Amino acid sequence: MDVQALRELLGQVQQGKVEPEAALERIRRLPFQDLGFANVDTHRALRCGVPEVIFCPGKTPGQVAGIAQRLAAEGCEVMATRAEVAAFEAVRRVLPDAEFHEAARIIVCGRKPKELPPGNILVVSAGTSDIPVAEEARVTAEVLGNRVEKLYDVGVAGIHRLLQRADHVFEANVLIVVAGMEGALASVVGGLARRPVIAVPTSIGYGASFGGLAALLAMLNSCASSVCVVNIDNGFGAGYVASLINHTNLPAAPKGRRKPCRTASK
Repeated sequence: MDVQALRELLGQVQQGKVEPEAALERIRRLPFQDLGFANVDTHRALRCGVPEVIFCPGKTPGQVAGIAQRLAAEGCEVMATRAEVAAFEAVRRVLPDAEFHEAARIIVCGRKPKELPPGNILVVSAGTSDIPVAEEARVTAEVLGNRVEKLYDVGVAGIHRLLQRADHVFEANVLIVVAGMEGALASVVGGLARRPVIAVPTSIGYGASFGGLAALLAMLNSCASSVCVVNIDNGFGAGYVASLINHTNLPAAPKGRRKPCRTASK
């Protein structure tokens, strides 16, 4: 659907020929924009509430900048993860308001005011070496419109560091626990918190940690029932899911036309 077709659709809504909900349903299905090297989904926010996020590894700085420029031109907020300085510099040349969160390796442009939910997200890291992944989770959650607190370097080797600040755990609405090595911190926090705990295994550790696989398996086998797990080093995914959980009390998305669900035949 091009601009002219969109204008015609909006005119039909204004004239009462098309119901607003029907028009919204058509807009939700608008096609992507083909840049030659990427098919940019400029209307993902209409479907999912969050614009497409750029994953930088494997893309040239110019490609990252091109995608960012297209998203910004459509009025979307821009977030690019796992970014290097070269990618940030390329983006800043076309979008001067771009910000670079170096520790999190995230580029952000065109942030808009958001309704903040009353609850907060707490990001906990086991060690200082886990902070880059924790920062990716923290910045992601903040950009998506959440109050975020952090509690870093409180791993199980010195568990008193966590227990002395346990009030932060008790008060959080959603918790993200980032840990490498044996990944035990997620179970400990899960045993203290009454809210969902999103565990993030990191690739930090000696040889037998197998690049985060040991922490991943430990978190998947946690006996704390409140713990769920994302992929190794996936701070972005944890921040995204934490934001969805933290926003669950906000007004529901508008309902569209739905087909009946199929049920299994007996």
